[in-house]
Amino acid sequence: MKNYKGRGVVLHTLKYGDTSMVAWLLTDVGGRRSYMVQGVRSRRGHGSKLALFQPMFPVEFEGLESSHRQMDRFREVRAGFTLQSLPFDVRKSTMALFMAETLYRLVRESEPNASLFDFAWNATAALDALDEGVSNFHLWFLAQLSCLLGFRPGNEYRPGAWFDIREGLYTLEQPLHPGVMTQECSELLARLLGCTVEQLGTIRLNRTQRGDFLNAMLSYFGYHLDAMSTVQSVHILREVF
Repeated sequence: MKNYKGRGVVLHTLKYGDTSMVAWLLTDVGGRRSYMVQGVRSRRGHGSKLALFQPMFPVEFEGLESSHRQMDRFREVRAGFTLQSLPFDVRKSTMALFMAETLYRLVRESEPNASLFDFAWNATAALDALDEGVSNFHLWFLAQLSCLLGFRPGNEYRPGAWFDIREGLYTLEQPLHPGVMTQECSELLARLLGCTVEQLGTIRLNRTQRGDFLNAMLSYFGYHLDAMSTVQSVHILREVF
């Protein structure tokens, strides 16, 4: 079997037998890939590896590629970098769950996508380090992800505009069809597309505003990608934020 080294972000896991599991990662070497992780649930000293396979956790690994096109395996796997707060902060771990499931549902390609991988890797680091604006992070994540998936707004925002989801354009005349963001959500979309993570703390939103924008973004993604409707963790996200 061929050996290769790579980095990955954990998207999803599934128990397999009594001691093993299947893990899906977004990797720098091959897009979304699945791995058989053997003995990870064993009581004989391998249980510590289970902690590596949490949503959005970064890992570095040496993989073993199967010549029979079965699932790859790990020869070695370790943390990509040390997470300081994400595993212990319920707000951040809830967001990580949503981010991981969103990427798992939407990304199917098994080819390298450097921009998408770097975004996911760096987003984990940014969320872990973030002190102010945590409640807005998932909204920023969706706005930025829309660009990487190929459907960012096709023109510049102007004050008072609506965002027409069907056309992918800001417009100063309110569309008559229902596929349109409110003026408030349209302005927020423009702000989130143009800001850095460090600026999220300056965007003051209440629970209703965050919920409205999340619903608008889910409609936006859903118009382009049917798989968005299967993301279940959005219900947990709504309860926390």
